[in-house]
Amino acid sequence: QVQLVESGGDLVQPGGSLRLSCVGSGIILSMGVTNWYRQAPVKQRELVAGITSGGGTNYADSVKGRFTISRDNAKNTVYLKMNSLRPEDTAVYYCNANVVMMTYWGQGTQVTVSS
Repeated sequence: QVQLVESGGDLVQPGGSLRLSCVGSGIILSMGVTNWYRQAPVKQRELVAGITSGGGTNYADSVKGRFTISRDNAKNTVYLKMNSLRPEDTAVYYCNANVVMMTYWGQGTQVTVSS
């Protein structure tokens, strides 16, 4: 079965950093587009960052300059490096993969930014 497993979420102070990981199984992430979304309480799900099969990236305006998405093909893992975290970054972060016209979602990992 196709599975996406996120990890790396934690409680962190404002200004701190985290790196989220999304490990794919039963799917080759480099064959499609992988995104990070986030959803905070009473807010809609928001696209945070994406990476294409060719390595192109895009970011939400709110995270540009602070977050970096990358992929390690040998590990079949997509990362989201998050710097200069703010309380408004608090959310459940979800990995989303799109390969061969199919869409898959991970279970989410909680990021909480608070002092």
